[in-house]
Parts: sequence; structure tokens; C-alpha cells
Amino acid sequence: MLSFLRPWLHAQSCLAPTKHATAQCRRASNLKKPAQWEELKKFERLQQVQARLLRVVQKKAELAKAGAEEPDPTGKTHGAKVKNGKPLLEAWARWQHMKEVLNTTLPLLEDPDMRDLAKDESAGIISELTHQLTHVFPSLLTPPSETEELSALLELKSGVGGSESSLFLTDILRMYERFARNKRWHPTVLASNESDNGGMKDAILEVKGEGAYDAFRWESGVHRVQRVPTTESSGRVHTSTVAVVVLPLVEDPPSDGKEDLFDMEDVRIEVMRARGAGGQHVNKTESAVRLTHVPTGITVSMQDERSQHQNKRRAFQVLRARLLDQKLIRDQAVRRAARRDLVRNADRSEKIRTYNYPQDRVTDHRLGKGSMSWDDMFEGDGLQIFVDELKEKNAMDALEDTMKDLESAES
Repeated sequence: MLSFLRPWLHAQSCLAPTKHATAQCRRASNLKKPAQWEELKKFERLQQVQARLLRVVQKKAELAKAGAEEPDPTGKTHGAKVKNGKPLLEAWARWQHMKEVLNTTLPLLEDPDMRDLAKDESAGIISELTHQLTHVFPSLLTPPSETEELSALLELKSGVGGSESSLFLTDILRMYERFARNKRWHPTVLASNESDNGGMKDAILEVKGEGAYDAFRWESGVHRVQRVPTTESSGRVHTSTVAVVVLPLVEDPPSDGKEDLFDMEDVRIEVMRARGAGGQHVNKTESAVRLTHVPTGITVSMQDERSQHQNKRRAFQVLRARLLDQKLIRDQAVRRAARRDLVRNADRSEKIRTYNYPQDRVTDHRLGKGSMSWDDMFEGDGLQIFVDELKEKNAMDALEDTMKDLESAES
């Protein structure tokens, strides 16, 4: 129990002051003001809940300090360790300092001349310490995102449900475009394959803008819709699915033409005449392009643009995105064998969300929540709410993994 809470705890056990009450009880009763007591009680409870986090932070700060003071064989400090450990070391030092200031400030609440000033100061200190416990320390222990600046490439494919699935795909595509524009990003449909009923069999959506990938990455997986098709005369509810794959978008290679993700000699390039609706150029010019990355077997076809050059550029863009996605998955697997983040949770064959139209309910199965309405999801801010909650869940899982790793290393 914190030493500075003892006067308040004593106050809770004293009766209302009378002429027979002890002087200690009379002094303590003056401190029984809800604003002071409740804030201190909440902070104490928070420390008890976060005791494990504080132990891990303290241990890591001690390791960072030891690493900064330990010279390497050349007589210099370990620069990388110092740089990486400095923010946590500074945050822990700030925590200890503010705790000492709080211990000094709280007794002043008994002084009538200093009480008002002490109340304001102690409230500010408790607020800062609470922020450190709930935000600063968790963020410093959680590995930073390696993809926070990347744009996104979304591949949508209709699945179970035939024509109804293709119509649902257009609904989801429209939702993604709307969400991107609301975020001031730039969505562009790079390719699409229309169905006979006005829907789409598949589509590729490019979303350019910093942070787009980290927002859309939670959409990878199978989306299921339950509703009555317009062609269903008996009113029977049908179930259809759309599969979504979200890839990190890699911009065109630098001017020197060097590729980091593949060697050009590993890519087979084929050109052919475009097929399907598209105007006079269809079947007259070899504008369609198909790329095959021989080592992985990845194939990309593009024919939506009129020029072979544009189709080729966009095909390489998709190829880079797919190869970078594979690289990120491999890197994460190496760092964390039992990872609990997106790579596991967003298995491309896993059902992640159900859109129940008759019941006006959208359920995200990773969160176990089904409170979102259809209109909120497709016309409102529903997707942003899910994105925020999934990010928070992922951060908590990553923090738990980090603490377990540190505790295992200590034992």
C-alpha cells in the first residue's frame, strides 16, 4: 500500500469528528473529500492492476541503464542499445520523480494555507502518472509498426453465393472507397471483372496515403453476408462470401531501376491481346500483360489500361505488393514463433466478419461484437470503429507477448 494513502485510509475508519474524537481522526476527516479520495483510490487500484507492467518496465529500464554504462571492446558504449533504451529509461526516471513529488505534495493537503494549491498540483501529478501507466509505458514496450507509412493494395474475390456474392463485392468495394476518401487517401480501382448482374467477380483497389495499409490490413479474410437476394421470391435468406487480401503497396522502384524484392531475370513477362468489353483496342493490340514470378509461382495479369506500358507498370506494382506481403509474414514468423497479432488472426481463409442484413447487425468475430448496424457500416463510421478496436486489441496482444518474453528471459 502506498504510504501517502494511509491518512485517507485512516479517515475511512474514523467516525465523524466529535469532541471525544482523536486529533488524528479530526485531521483525517478533513481529507474526506470525494475529489481527493476518489482520484487517489483510482490511482492506487490502477497501480495494483498494472503491477506486472511496472515490474517489467523497471526491469527493462535497469537493463537499458546497464547497457548504456557497459563499454564495448573498443572502449565505446553500445550506441544502438543506448538509443533504443533511452526513451524507456527517461520515462521510468520521470515516473520515479513524479512519485516522489506526489509523496511530498499530499501532506500539504492538511495545511489550510496550502490545501488549494496542493489539490491542484496533486491532481495534475496523478493525471500524468495515470497517463504513463495507461499509454506511455505500454507504447514503449510495444514494437513500433514497420508499415505505418505504407499505402495499401486490396484484392477482392467473390466466393460462395454466385451472383449475390458479386453484388456484395461491389458493396464492400464502395465501402472501402468511401472510407479511404474520408481519410483523405486516394482510392483507385486498378482492375475489375464485372459479372452479368452488375456486380463484380473480382477487383483490385489501390489506396494511396500514409497509414492506409495499417488501417486496411484488418480487412484481410472472408466476409460473409446474409440477406434475401432480389431474385429470391420465397424470401429465403442466402449466405454469400467475399475474400479480401490486403497487401502493403510498394511504390515504383528508384530511378536506378534496382529491385529489392526480386530479380528481373526471375520474372517472365507475357503480352497478349485484351479480352472482354473495352472498346476498339480490344483484340486489336497486345496491351494485356501477364507476369509470372518463377521462384514463387505468383502470377499477375492486367488488361484494364489501353496501353501495354500502363498495364505492365500496374502488374509490377501488384507483384511487388504480393512479394512484400510474403516477406513481412516471414519476418514476423522469425521474430515471434507463436505470434498473436494480425498474421495469425487474419488468416486469409478465416471468416472475420458477418453482415446480417435482416437483423441489421454486423459482427466482427475477432472482437466478438455484433452491435454495428448495416447503415453504420456502409454509410457511417462503422469501419473506423472496428479498425480502432482491432488496433487496440493487437497492441494489447503485442504488449502481452513482450512482457512474457521479458519475464521468460528473467527466469
